Formats: sequence, structure tokens, C-alpha cells
Amino acid sequence: MESLGPHSFEMEKWISCAPFEKLLNMEIKKAKNGKATLTMPFFIQYAQGAGLMHGGALIALADTAVVMAIKSILDKGTHFATIEMNARFLKPVKKGYVTAKAEIFEKDGRILKGKAEVFNDDNEKVLEFNSIFKIAKDAKIKNIIFKE
Repeated sequence: MESLGPHSFEMEKWISCAPFEKLLNMEIKKAKNGKATLTMPFFIQYAQGAGLMHGGALIALADTAVVMAIKSILDKGTHFATIEMNARFLKPVKKGYVTAKAEIFEKDGRILKGKAEVFNDDNEKVLEFNSIFKIAKDAKIKNIIFKE
């Protein structure tokens, strides 16, 4: 039986997928200068009861895309977290891959604001996402090792 925590683990590098993101098969296509693009396939395991991609999976992709955009402008190992988010679902996802394009549009002290748009295989926007992150006072992440 797996431990329920607390956990300590190694990340491949600063800008890389964490265990949850790997579980959802997310792939970082780019993360640079406060912008990021990630993709995720639609597997049946990500479906809700009507056979559409679960909204939580789409939110996870959008949130992770903003995280990678943030990591592209912060020092390696900086501890920050989502403190607020909102999303607007525009179209259901029935198949294929979804792509999230994120960017940081404001940084004020320890507060960062980001947004992401998620698109389906037909390049139709399926989700609009906004979030606010805060850098911790003790800004270094503890209990995580980066292999880099």
C-alpha cells in the first residue's frame, strides 16, 4: 500500500511535469519568457459521465500551463502556489489532444497573475482560464530535489 504522505520526491528539472501532471500525460512544448504551451491527450480515463473530457482535467492543464510560464521567469526552486482561479468553459472536448497556451501578464511583488486558453484539435477555444499565484515568504521549496 502506498504511503499517504508526507512525501519527498525528485523532479527531473525545474521546468518539468510533476507526478500528477505525468498521470494526466501532460507534455510541455515550450516554457520561456513568461509564456508556456502544454498538450494533453483525451483518454477515456479523463472522461466524465457523458463521455466528454472532465472539466477538472482541463483546469489542471490550464493551471499547469500557467505554472510553467511562471517557472520560466522565477529562480529554480522558488516556492509559489495558486491562490485564486476562475474558468469559463466554452465547448466540450470529445476526442484528440487539447493544447493550453499560457502567459503571465502581471507581476507585483510576490503576486503573479496568469491566463491560459485551451484549444481542441480543431483549434477551437474550449476554455478560458485566469489565475493568481503567490510566492511564499520562505521562497525555497523544501523536500524536493531537482536532478538537473
